[in-house]
Amino acid sequence: MAKFKKTAAKKTSSSKAKTQQAEQLSRTLSESAQQVWLAGVGAFSRAQTEGTKLFEALIKEGLKLEQNAMKFAGGQADAVRGAVENTVGQARDRATDTWDRLEKVFEDRVQRALVKLGVPGRDDVAALSQRVDALTAELRRVGTAAPGKAPRRTTTAATPPAKATRKHATKKASKKQPVA
Repeated sequence: MAKFKKTAAKKTSSSKAKTQQAEQLSRTLSESAQQVWLAGVGAFSRAQTEGTKLFEALIKEGLKLEQNAMKFAGGQADAVRGAVENTVGQARDRATDTWDRLEKVFEDRVQRALVKLGVPGRDDVAALSQRVDALTAELRRVGTAAPGKAPRRTTTAATPPAKATRKHATKKASKKQPVA
């Protein structure tokens, strides 16, 4: 009997340990997903801030170049303005490209975190929706293919059974007759 109690105690303590390990793993996974999310949001914010700063710095530099060109070249300002606009356009294109790459990296990391957490994606939901539509169509087809079964009739409160009506009418008539 004592041996049975020791074995039961060991099994209980090992199941508690497994439960604690599972809870710890769940917490760790949740914390990791939260950190990935926060890192992505921080990267997004930094890229937005630095991209704006870079753009503003390039505008200031372009204005300086334009002013210097006006001083030195006089009538050739239009040519310099075109060059500055070209440089700003190239910088804008580079900033847009960098922004697109950063956005792609962020989306990939968030997608990986969601996959690790087991969250179904857009494709999974679409496939499930298609299966539900197919099953619904099949049920409709099977439901109309059974002509031998008539639909069930339901009784409504407006039409009580005939026996109950006669019995009820008899009780009313006996109550209305004067007692002699």
